[in-house]
Amino acid sequence: MTSTTPLGKIVTSEKVYDALNSAKTADRVQIVLKSGKAIAGSLVFNPLKGSVRIIDIDQETSVDFGIDQIAELKFL
Repeated sequence: MTSTTPLGKIVTSEKVYDALNSAKTADRVQIVLKSGKAIAGSLVFNPLKGSVRIIDIDQETSVDFGIDQIAELKFL
């Protein structure tokens, strides 16, 4: 059973940064980008570069994007 814990809409870069640091220990997250695209998988966050990578092992894909593109973050 999968439970979702929404963090709500993320507005400022400080909140995004804090949420991503918290999500590094989660097994699986879902990120909704400002474009509306939803991506789920394991999170890799590089705070020095401000880059995020979501790796979906089941579909064998990974997506890279900047923290400024994130609209919402949820733990799965």
